Amino acid sequence: MPFERRALLAAVLSLIATMPAQAQLNPSRAITLVVPIAAGGGVDAIGRLLAEKLQERLKQNVVVENRTGAGGTVGTDSVAKSAPDGHTLLVMESSSAISKWLNKGVPFDVTTDFAPVARAVTTPLMLFANPSAGPNNVKELIAEARTKSFSAGTPGVGTPHHLALLMMNAGAKIDITHVPYRGTGPALNDLLGGQIPLMWATPIAVMPHVASGKVKTLGIASLKASPSYPQVPSIAETALPGFEVEIFYGVAAPKGTPPDIVARLSKEIEAILELPDAKERMAKLGFDRAYAGSEQFRKIIADDHARYGKAIEAAGIAPK
Repeated sequence: MPFERRALLAAVLSLIATMPAQAQLNPSRAITLVVPIAAGGGVDAIGRLLAEKLQERLKQNVVVENRTGAGGTVGTDSVAKSAPDGHTLLVMESSSAISKWLNKGVPFDVTTDFAPVARAVTTPLMLFANPSAGPNNVKELIAEARTKSFSAGTPGVGTPHHLALLMMNAGAKIDITHVPYRGTGPALNDLLGGQIPLMWATPIAVMPHVASGKVKTLGIASLKASPSYPQVPSIAETALPGFEVEIFYGVAAPKGTPPDIVARLSKEIEAILELPDAKERMAKLGFDRAYAGSEQFRKIIADDHARYGKAIEAAGIAPK
């Protein structure tokens, strides 16, 4: 081999040797996907769908673990403090961007303590009622709440559901009592049993009970009626102008997770959202596919954090 070619080859091999190795997931280790809310609601449903499909595509075990408590803060913080190696992930939803504004002791900073992977879906938030409750829509509820006592269940303190209740109380100048639960499932059980008259929830777990007549809908927290649920009146259009609380669901990793791993996971989630069976399942669950890559998701989290903070401050709500 001519000297020039040998020298060129040696230089190329030397360059390759000094290049940083691409970070990869360890296929022999399971990935834990933490769901910070109890089973039975939207967070759990999207988490299990993504875990199933990620396991198929990555060809390694992906385990869903429900770590509940403090409106999702316990599970979310546990991921923030996990090793940044891609093997512990979080199903992140809008409450992560809200909780600091409603709770004094939130131990993480949602804008800096995570490596956002991807937003997967969004879903509307609705106000449901036990059929024995008097009002049939939010306008009637506001009128009755001025002279009667009402309480409303949510999946926990600091969730978007909690924020919706606080914003309704502030906007309508009423005082509906907040009853926090450890997830949608326990709150729904009490709504069905008549222990609470009202409940803020995503449609997934509750709409089957609406169809059977065991629960009724009062309104949806969007600026306009949803194409998926045209029969449910928009609270903004019928009772409180500008009233909107949208929920996102995505995946995040601990801060410091290698960009190569984040990019790989984001790419797989994007592909999962295009799978025909995944599309069908998400539609049945009431999710709107809304993929956003890592940097776009980071911006969504930061923007929601700031926007909800301003709304909460404007409503005169102080963290407790």
